[in-house]
Amino acid sequence: QVQLVESGGGLVQAGGSLRLSCAASGRAFVTSTVGWFRQAPGKEREFVAAIIWSAGITSYADSVKGRFTISRDNAKNTVYLQMNSLKPEDTAVYYCAIRSGGVSTNRAGYQYWGQGTQVTVSA
Repeated sequence: QVQLVESGGGLVQAGGSLRLSCAASGRAFVTSTVGWFRQAPGKEREFVAAIIWSAGITSYADSVKGRFTISRDNAKNTVYLQMNSLKPEDTAVYYCAIRSGGVSTNRAGYQYWGQGTQVTVSA
């Protein structure tokens, strides 16, 4: 079984920063694309960023490009999402997910999901 555990969420003021972590069991990331999605209350879950584990190639939603950075640590089997210049509209539950193959922005393309971590940005 693949297990994904997110951490690092919290409450920050607009303009602040948070760093989210996604730890995976075993070697679940090795052949995968790892994505971050977020879901605000009453809204659909939306794509934030993704990284192809083996190549380190990244992709970002336009709404976070230039502010968020996705990265991975091979030794720790962990993916990070560094979030800077946070805005109130970034408030959401953030989820880590993995899929086989290349980057997808569609949540239906991801097979495994973590339980999420709450990010709240105050004005």
